Amino acid sequence: MKGLFNVERFIEKKVTGRDQSLLAQDFRQNHQRLRDKIQGRSLLVVGGAGTIGSSYIKALLPFKPAKLVVADINENGLTELVRDCRSRSDLQLPADFKSYPVNFGDRVFEKIFKKEGPFQIVANFAAHKHVRSEKDVFSIEAMIENNVIRAKRFLDQLLASPPEHFFCVSTDKAANPVNIMGASKKLMEEVILAYADQIKISTARFANVAFSNGSLLAGFIERLMKQQPLSCPADVRRYFVSPAESGEICLMACMLGNSGEIFFPKLQPEKDLVLFKTIAIDFLKEIGYQADECSSEDEAKEKAENLTGNKYPVYFFNSETSGEKLYEEFYTDEETIELNRFDSLGVVTNAARRSKAELDKVIGVLENLFKTETKKESVVKMLNELLPTFQHVETGLNLDQKM
Repeated sequence: MKGLFNVERFIEKKVTGRDQSLLAQDFRQNHQRLRDKIQGRSLLVVGGAGTIGSSYIKALLPFKPAKLVVADINENGLTELVRDCRSRSDLQLPADFKSYPVNFGDRVFEKIFKKEGPFQIVANFAAHKHVRSEKDVFSIEAMIENNVIRAKRFLDQLLASPPEHFFCVSTDKAANPVNIMGASKKLMEEVILAYADQIKISTARFANVAFSNGSLLAGFIERLMKQQPLSCPADVRRYFVSPAESGEICLMACMLGNSGEIFFPKLQPEKDLVLFKTIAIDFLKEIGYQADECSSEDEAKEKAENLTGNKYPVYFFNSETSGEKLYEEFYTDEETIELNRFDSLGVVTNAARRSKAELDKVIGVLENLFKTETKKESVVKMLNELLPTFQHVETGLNLDQKM
């Protein structure tokens, strides 16, 4: 790179356009409520090494929990989480802190859960989050296993000693889903809400987290480090929140929501929707380059091998992959929303619920299907039957076929 790149400052200036957190006023107004609910409590965070999970942890640490246990299959991510928290003057991990590189569906996790629990606050961020995870029947099965089936098993574990608060992260793509990731998260919502009479449960749908791990924007930095061309859709606009905002949204939803509610950020299309193409051009400008728009992937790769001057190759394309939604929505026409409770957050108060017995049947149907089915189309058909709002967009192309 030509110069130092401050990702947090760039997000404020060129992505969200906010010089303070979207949640700043809500945090000021609810600071004592949050402290009363978190201070001295025992917490379990599953999937805490990812961008959103780690941001949630950083948002809650100032409220002085007594105990924190973090589980994530990403061992390197856990290491960075601990180093990051230990290296900051404004954060302090509790004396009783443990991190475990385990999957929350494994036997060893059950042992940890029994030994370290019970927990008063539990948050689950373990999820397949990429639309690219629907490339074939095997990736779909893994995604539904993680996002839906394991989430239900986890809730069954929690019934033995219900926490005061349980949170499980969702996505805006669960509202009128057009891809299987969104459909799996819609099913996840229905699963957790089925337990809302027994456990105090809430969730949140929100926008893209700018420069989150594995995201297109984070890939810009990786491509620069390897002197590879950038590439992104020219026609896709998205809402964005910063990593810190993502953690704050989840903390507010977890601690201050009523059981069965779904939170979402109050963002405005005319002000907050941003083109990926615009971010790519601004990103290059921020580090001293001018975008050199190429007409093909091959042209972009060739130019990247012979970099000269201040031009950097970028390939912009119109979106054509399966499951891509050209617009974002946080709630559906059938859902009742409350917009006055918080300054920055809206709340879905009447999300559709199914009984646990009905969801057991749904999961049984999917598990039986995966025992024999090897075609993506059959799984999509079944999901359409199970989720009437699911309208899959199939083009025959997936993101693994793109640069």
